[in-house]
Amino acid sequence: MLLHRRMRGMAAVAAVVLMLAGCAGTPSGNAVVGRWGSTASGKPNLNIESDGTFSGSDGCNTLNGKGLIDGDQITFGPIASSLMACDNVDTWLSKAATGNVKGSTMTVLDDGGSTIGTLARSGS
Repeated sequence: MLLHRRMRGMAAVAAVVLMLAGCAGTPSGNAVVGRWGSTASGKPNLNIESDGTFSGSDGCNTLNGKGLIDGDQITFGPIASSLMACDNVDTWLSKAATGNVKGSTMTVLDDGGSTIGTLARSGS
């Protein structure tokens, strides 16, 4: 009898946990996590991890740092960058302050809130 009560209690707890997990929907940040842009020479790209850590290139310089993910947005923390000079490369990504994801496109804004570029999702 006691074992039966414990099993019912554990089943109730499991049901509540599953119900709450179902209410959560898609885990926060999944829209942002992944690879963005192109790894072709001179093209910007980012790889964003679930903890907000990011790395990539502005098309010339390597970039890395850690941001804060909130749903479909990332607020980039300070961006560490190499300082190479490259001809005919627009290094707009190094000026990123936030990135907003809608579908398979990340719109990147500077610290003034102006759109400075977009990155397409490039894989998992």
